[in-house]
Amino acid sequence: MVADQFTPQDPQQQYPGPQEQGEQSQRPPGREREMGPDPDHGEDTYRGTGRLSGRKAVITGGDSGIGRAVAIAFAREGADVLIAHLDEEQDDADRTVELIEQAGRSGVAVPGDLRQERDCQVLVERAVRDLGGIDILVNNAAYQMAQDSILDITTEQFDRVFKTNIYAMFWLCKAAVPHMRPGAAIINSSSIQSRQPSPELLDYAATKAAIVNFTQGLSAQLIGKGIRVNAVAPGPVWTPLIPATMPEEKVSGFGEQTPIGRAAQPAELAPAYVFLASQESSYVTGEVLAVTGGQFLT
Repeated sequence: MVADQFTPQDPQQQYPGPQEQGEQSQRPPGREREMGPDPDHGEDTYRGTGRLSGRKAVITGGDSGIGRAVAIAFAREGADVLIAHLDEEQDDADRTVELIEQAGRSGVAVPGDLRQERDCQVLVERAVRDLGGIDILVNNAAYQMAQDSILDITTEQFDRVFKTNIYAMFWLCKAAVPHMRPGAAIINSSSIQSRQPSPELLDYAATKAAIVNFTQGLSAQLIGKGIRVNAVAPGPVWTPLIPATMPEEKVSGFGEQTPIGRAAQPAELAPAYVFLASQESSYVTGEVLAVTGGQFLT
């Protein structure tokens, strides 16, 4: 019998450690099938209990990594799910939709570039048309590229990081809110980088700090409409973004700095998003939930 998220396990031994990752690299944005060891998105380890029955969810960056894990979890909890992805990630997106449909829910994959406001608007329009509404918005898509010095960060990179991580979140919230009813939830993906910035991720870390501030401010705006806004702040997570954007020698030690001693698997993040999307968190808004392997967020 495969252990699921309810099975007690030693968190230090539950998944492979950094030594099993080795030195590896990919071209951005990265592919699941080229990673080793294979990430766990909950394909065999997440068991749903109906906590999101009948809900309609939009997840950006849902083709892989945390986004795929959240899509699987939401579907197994009873939600229909629309995911956003880049054109070049179609194969990964198709696999995510297949997993959503295997859970007996509707799955839709929409390609596009979230750095364009119109693509964000189209995404929400597709959710309203194809799913019949939007109850949960997960702003998860992100971009990073490690650089040793601020002198190495081009304006083009800076624009890409901020437009992917900040502008898209703003545009999507603006487009989605008119369609959201009381009881709806917005969940933004921040990071341990928001409070403990790595020097080589200067621009990325700045966006993750901005997401915390945006989440808190928007939560105060929207609670009068009955809409809750929260964020999840992951620590190191084993996703395609890591071998695609970090030096090979850093990939081989990725996650070892945490007290648990390893990077998280995407499946370990999914329950936090389910909690914040569900009625169980009805008295939680403007909060940042840390899932960091023991690294302190504050």
